Amino acid sequence: QVQLVESGGGLVQPGGSLRLSCSASGDLFSISTVGWYRQAPGKERGLVARITSGGSTNYAESMKGRSTISRDVAKRTLYLQMNSLKPEDTAVYYCNLRGATYSRPYDYWGQGTQVTVSS
Repeated sequence: QVQLVESGGGLVQPGGSLRLSCSASGDLFSISTVGWYRQAPGKERGLVARITSGGSTNYAESMKGRSTISRDVAKRTLYLQMNSLKPEDTAVYYCNLRGATYSRPYDYWGQGTQVTVSS
């Protein structure tokens, strides 16, 4: 079983920055694709950024150039640095860890951390 605990959300002014962290338990972190998703009120949850076990990254178009996803495998921690934040970035941000072992898929989510961009 994996537990994901996000931190680092909060209230920030437009143009500001935040760094989100996600700490994972268990032994799957290094072999999994880990990522950040977000969900704004009345909208579906969508990808922000993710990083594969091999280190490849991809970003939502809206976050390219404004965010950087990274991980510390030894600490089993995922990060998301977000810059030049806009009010439309306001959402609950969720950490996700997924993959498969012995052909059995797994998909874990954190509880989420609120990010509010407002003046």
